[in-house]
Amino acid sequence: MFKKWLISLFSLVLVVTGVQSTGYAYSYGDPNKEAVADAYELMVAALMKEPPNFSEAQAAFDPVKEELAMHMGEEPVAIVQKALDNQQKEETISLMQRVLVLNIARRFEGIHLDDYANAKLILAKGYATYKSLSPAVAHKDEELDKKIHDSFNQALQALGNPGLFGVGKKDADPALFDESKNFILTSLQNFFGMKSLEVGHFVEGVGGSAEGSAGHDTEQGSNTYVWILVGVVVILLATFFFWRRKKA
Repeated sequence: MFKKWLISLFSLVLVVTGVQSTGYAYSYGDPNKEAVADAYELMVAALMKEPPNFSEAQAAFDPVKEELAMHMGEEPVAIVQKALDNQQKEETISLMQRVLVLNIARRFEGIHLDDYANAKLILAKGYATYKSLSPAVAHKDEELDKKIHDSFNQALQALGNPGLFGVGKKDADPALFDESKNFILTSLQNFFGMKSLEVGHFVEGVGGSAEGSAGHDTEQGSNTYVWILVGVVVILLATFFFWRRKKA
């Protein structure tokens, strides 16, 4: 009886942790939230009003300016701010879309396949960013939008899975990951007419005076996976000792 119960518990844990290796893994909690993407959505909503509400758009942009400057340099911040100051609706939206593309590039460059938990978190952040851009892409090219979504899921699969105590372990696939990454970044660069995904080329014809680059990410990994493992070990050990004591 005890063995059956133990096997059932172990199987349940495998299912709970294993589901993270599927495309639905992006649905978990806050890792899917990205402040820059949220700001973009609020700015678009404000600017699509009649008349456009630039004060509201500015209020949405202000909280992320420091983060953008830290990761991408001052140039993108200054150019977006200028468009807001000049009350250029379409220019502001277009520039923010480019900022989001740079953010996705930064996230991808921060992924290291030997660190599964951190890689998965950063990829989820990148995907959260793309979900905000998705309507703009789908409006002009639904097929491309679908392919980009599929490529994000393919990149997730390419991360592999450390498994639980080695069970269900799947090695990462660097070639597949690079293929997915390159398709996503090249597609977005071409779609949004960006000369390069380097900050110095944020706007074509503008020199590379900005500090920092799109390809640097310092996001720290989540400890959720570790705590799951610790919890499982504690439960199994407690159950084992209880069973042994009852048998004695």
